[in-house]
Amino acid sequence: MASRRHSLRLFAQCKPRSPLSRPNWTSRRAHSSFASSGSSSQTPAPLRYLGWAAFGLLVTVPLSYKMAVDEPLMMDTLAERDQQLKAEQGVSDVSPMRLRMEKFAKEQQRAIVRALEEVDGTKFQVDEWQRKEGGGGITCVLQDGKVFEKAGVGVSVVYGTLPKPAILKMRANHKNIADEGNIPESLEFFAAGLSLIVHPKNPMAPTVHLNYRYFETANPDGSSGAWWFGGGCDLTPSYLFDEDAIQFHKALKEVCDKHDKDYYPRFKKWCDEYFYNKHRGESRGIGGIFFDDLDESVSDRENLFAFVQDALKSFVPTYVPIVNKRKDMAFTEKEKEWQQIRRGKYVEFNLVHDRGTAFGLNTPGARVESILMSMPLTASWKYMYEPEPKSREARLVEVLQNPKEWV
Repeated sequence: MASRRHSLRLFAQCKPRSPLSRPNWTSRRAHSSFASSGSSSQTPAPLRYLGWAAFGLLVTVPLSYKMAVDEPLMMDTLAERDQQLKAEQGVSDVSPMRLRMEKFAKEQQRAIVRALEEVDGTKFQVDEWQRKEGGGGITCVLQDGKVFEKAGVGVSVVYGTLPKPAILKMRANHKNIADEGNIPESLEFFAAGLSLIVHPKNPMAPTVHLNYRYFETANPDGSSGAWWFGGGCDLTPSYLFDEDAIQFHKALKEVCDKHDKDYYPRFKKWCDEYFYNKHRGESRGIGGIFFDDLDESVSDRENLFAFVQDALKSFVPTYVPIVNKRKDMAFTEKEKEWQQIRRGKYVEFNLVHDRGTAFGLNTPGARVESILMSMPLTASWKYMYEPEPKSREARLVEVLQNPKEWV
């Protein structure tokens, strides 16, 4: 058995790398200012909250794939088994959902980076990193661009092990993670997702945030256990343009309605409630959609994956026209000052209330640069600042305190 494991590892190491493992971008060594990110670099296991991840077997499955699923290769970890699958077969529509989600997230990362580079005219820094436990990520950051003060698009792929206390805690929302009378001492898990933040320079152009993720546990034989999807996208303007808010929400509603008419009202309300700055008594922005724990109790895995794919693909055609419309508008020093104050509220939510940020920063070996990628380069906190009554600034605050139905 030991010789079989050794030969499998040797085979995987001798195979050429999949294009998915190294994007066709400029090397981070040439452009990145981040600290070295060798095998010792780690990102927090995001568990339920990925710094913020379908299976669909066809009838005519190749025999080699069927053997890999029904009779998993005798390798040490889920990460090793997945590496072997990718080396031998690549990733296709019949691959395990976790590999399909990883591939999709990386494809969308490349597409979004290209679109934002076209808007700004500046290249992203590309920072690749690996986890010694399995997985890794690609963090792409643009700073001090022509249009964007800060833009970050990050993919994280994490393999790890859940200890028994974590399994017990997660059963509160996912009873199928383990039988109540037979809780294992540990479970392997996989998590993958794409997170995005864009902070434009012009105060008339809105900040936008996005995250879509997938989580899965593995049974002792390597087969898929419990699984769920999470994510969403929301808009945070400093100056409110109703037409932008309507366009943004309409696009998200169209994506939701394509899959389930109940999704948009449910996820819009969830977003308003989640991105709420409790100590300020106002929302972080004008919302969008947010959801978590979408599993078989909501729909089957193929349909939920299709929903996540459509939602993520809608980002570029929805946000880029808005930022192109606002990026060259004239603004005053006072309006720039208001943007900095609103940025401060954004930072407050992320550091005080966001569960993903808190979880990441409190995880041993956390990759802090990737977790705090969402922070703006500049922000301001003025003591007891209040906008002038009936001003554009005051109208924004009114909407943030009383979320609107935009579509």
